[in-house]
Amino acid sequence: MSMSNSNPLSQQTLIEHLSELRSCLIISLSAAAAGFAVAYSFIQPLAAWFFQPLIRVLPANKSLIFISYQEGFFFI
Repeated sequence: MSMSNSNPLSQQTLIEHLSELRSCLIISLSAAAAGFAVAYSFIQPLAAWFFQPLIRVLPANKSLIFISYQEGFFFI
């Protein structure tokens, strides 16, 4: 019974494992960045959809204000 046929990853050296880890991390970070880019392109319609109920109950000629810079990012 040969171990090389059952689990080829156990025969890799440390450098080979680190190289594989690096390539997996690059792929996953690239996928996350692409997902953020796609989501960012839809931020205006999403924000309008989230704010719509609040804007409907605002008094006439009033608008939403944010006291601090980061409050605009926490609209959920």
